[in-house]
Amino acid sequence: MKNIVCFGEVLWDIFPTHKKIGGAPLNVALRLKSLGNHVSIITRIGRDSNGKKIVFHMVDEGINTENLQIDDSLKTGEVEVTLDASGSATYEIKKPRAWDHIQLTQEARLVTEISDVFIYGSLVTRSETSKRTLLELLKLAKFKIFDVNLRAPFYSTEILNHLMKEASIIKFNDDEIFEICKSLNFDSMSIEDNIKFISKHTNTKTICVTKGGDGAILYLDNTFYYNAGYKVNVVDTVGSGDSFLATLINKLLKNAEPQEAINYACAVGAIVAGNEGANPEIKQEDIGKFISSGY
Repeated sequence: MKNIVCFGEVLWDIFPTHKKIGGAPLNVALRLKSLGNHVSIITRIGRDSNGKKIVFHMVDEGINTENLQIDDSLKTGEVEVTLDASGSATYEIKKPRAWDHIQLTQEARLVTEISDVFIYGSLVTRSETSKRTLLELLKLAKFKIFDVNLRAPFYSTEILNHLMKEASIIKFNDDEIFEICKSLNFDSMSIEDNIKFISKHTNTKTICVTKGGDGAILYLDNTFYYNAGYKVNVVDTVGSGDSFLATLINKLLKNAEPQEAINYACAVGAIVAGNEGANPEIKQEDIGKFISSGY
């Protein structure tokens, strides 16, 4: 069992007909916990009914809430989610919200220092307060995983460059890596070339790029591993990349073969996309059946 800390936004995904608890760091945390890890989250919610429901949900799911901060003036995070005909999501992220003001506490420092893994994204840097807290905690973490999560206009080349260079592992989707490489004056249509450029530019030996329904590429110790994806009837894509990342991390931390890790991660991401919301329950035996079925 690994001791994992996730840092960043927790919020409600507001769909046209319902709402679901989410935010990439929480989605990753929930999946990692379901895979048998000890998971803490550093975040901030409002003193409101939406915040209380998030606390109850985290406690029910076994997430350590000791570093969950309460804001007396700002509301709990919300995101308006719009789905197109294929189930792909676009987001309107409300601002400011409580997670924009995550404070650098002594408790946050301590849990980061003792963690085996510290996971963070780019969206949380949209505010100066949370950005400063993240940058200080990155100085303390031993093993860092950067989940790139580009949401215009909440990022810059400067901060992305810094966050990438801090990371032990970087995860992109294909649009993100192309956009970032172009901003760094590297222009190639080859995903492999872009991955190699980022690896050299940031001195990061492990990089993963997801490609939606076309699977993913994992670059580890100068070797590429591929999965072409699994066919699934997409309900919505919310959280599928988060469950992919959590599953990949879990496998790699347990020294699974890289090909097994990416196959398993792609399967879990596909299963999530075939269900409603970011965090459907997935049984381990169902993953094996899904992979062996060849879908």
